[in-house]
Amino acid sequence: MTISVVDICRYPVKGLSAESLDAVALEPGGRLPHDRRFALAHGASRFASAAPGWQPKSEFLTLLRSERLALLRARFEAATGHLAIERAGKQVARARATEPIGRSILEQFFSAFLRVESQGAVRLAEAAGVAFTDKAEPLISIINLASVRDLERVVGGPVEPLRFRANLYIDGGAPWQEFGWLDRDLDVGGVRLGVVARIGRCGATNVDPASGARDLNIPLALERGFGHAQMGVYARVLEGGRVQRGDEVAAAV
Repeated sequence: MTISVVDICRYPVKGLSAESLDAVALEPGGRLPHDRRFALAHGASRFASAAPGWQPKSEFLTLLRSERLALLRARFEAATGHLAIERAGKQVARARATEPIGRSILEQFFSAFLRVESQGAVRLAEAAGVAFTDKAEPLISIINLASVRDLERVVGGPVEPLRFRANLYIDGGAPWQEFGWLDRDLDVGGVRLGVVARIGRCGATNVDPASGARDLNIPLALERGFGHAQMGVYARVLEGGRVQRGDEVAAAV
């Protein structure tokens, strides 16, 4: 069976929606460009704008405790730095997120929208060379859609793969085949990846990314069905290059 890339996603703002890409260039030791470039620091966050750096997800507003984030759609224009936010198909905020005035405009919107959850004013966090992913190390996340379909069998209904917020979605192989790639290299298009870990799943996956409803218990379903709460794998970029939809995924020999 041929395994291939069916989607490539970045999430410009941690906790907000995905942007689907046709192709992406990856650099050795790097992340997917502009993925989690921004995050929403809550009022009690220790994120320091004066000396910014990576912080764990507990310092930011995420779907784990702020499911209403799923009601927002983010669109980031890398060339200009503009971040647009949509709700129910209508643009509700747009500003240059890479400049102080633009950040202030966006922060005012997020503070008003998330006033119950934010514990104070929301700050739009950004740090040069940092992505606010769940791991400080630069990694690419991969979801095998065959494994998601196997989870659907246990759940007894559809499971939207975007619940798992991966960078690469692949299909064409066997369920859970990706767990056998641990400590092995993968050739994906013109890139070589080294698979380093399984991805443990938290309650953020319980939120429907379309409606914001907390309608499933994904970690519990994984535990009951498979004896673990993991879905997908992390990989390092070992050799850079270009990845596009339709590229073959093959374990290196």
